Amino acid sequence: MTLTINNTVKVLIVDDSAIVRKILSQELSRHSGIEIVGTAPDPFIARDKIVALNPDVLTLDVEMPRMDGITFLRKLMKHHPMPVIVLSSLTPQGGQTAMEALDAGAVEVMCKPGGSFSVGDVCTVLVDKIKAASRARIDRRPTLASGGGAPQRLSMTETTNKIFAIGASTGGVQALTCVLSMFPANAPGTVIVQHMPAHFTTSFAQRLNSECAVSVKEADDGDHVVPGRVLIAPGGLHMLLQRSGANYFVTLRDGPQVCHQRPSVEVLFNSVAKYAGANAIGAILTGMGDDGATGLLTMRQAGAHTIAQDEQSCVVFGMPKEAIARGGAERIVPLTKVAENLINFARV
Repeated sequence: MTLTINNTVKVLIVDDSAIVRKILSQELSRHSGIEIVGTAPDPFIARDKIVALNPDVLTLDVEMPRMDGITFLRKLMKHHPMPVIVLSSLTPQGGQTAMEALDAGAVEVMCKPGGSFSVGDVCTVLVDKIKAASRARIDRRPTLASGGGAPQRLSMTETTNKIFAIGASTGGVQALTCVLSMFPANAPGTVIVQHMPAHFTTSFAQRLNSECAVSVKEADDGDHVVPGRVLIAPGGLHMLLQRSGANYFVTLRDGPQVCHQRPSVEVLFNSVAKYAGANAIGAILTGMGDDGATGLLTMRQAGAHTIAQDEQSCVVFGMPKEAIARGGAERIVPLTKVAENLINFARV
């Protein structure tokens, strides 16, 4: 690593929070030997600034729009290896995301202080780590995507916000009313498929919205999945979860029926397994047939916690029964305990 003539370390700060970028820039600039050459709110802007500013060290957040920090770090180590310090609320020492960041090529991982951001708590240590990082030898690293090994995961190991995915059919109107009415106002973002004809889902969502602490709406294409919001798939359209950086959103699609249904729980659960992985909790409730049974198993195999409603509280013990038989249900609970178990899993 070639430093400037006066041995000043040039630093680029990458964080989606304008407040964090400002505080870090101000505090780090007070220390001799550190020059903040720029900041970036997401990896795409960071990429351009790396080329333009040639920083010696990068500080990198994990949860950002458009691309998460771990994905960006892997790409950076493949195409433009350089010293990177990951600074995130998701990286307590020894945590999964911290280990993944180090594996991806970060020279150091630091955790942001909890509560309101006070960089003074970590600034002195961060300065020392930046200076040490500038002297690190960084080698180009092969990635799984470049040949051999397991396919690249599309879900993040950890995100601050969890996702609830729920499927229901016969008896589901009453079951969902029971579950959602127990959600606190800040419950994790929730995506739901309830087998129901087109136009019926609009009034169903409106009724739930008036009865629940969370906001409930019939999903529109592109709606973001955020805490306190419940999105119900419109009758006649499949709903899929997608991810942009650390942000989740839904897309709506026409197409053939799956498991004789459109919307299909199977389609939703498979997309949740793909893009949310272990950051999701799935629940399959009362209903006829087997829609979602294999999808719940796919979610569980992707690391998600999963719940099935028990036989005694089901109107029709079809979908949960099939999910249990296929090994998709981690826990089997009565309807009145579904909300409690979802919330408890989200705290894990």
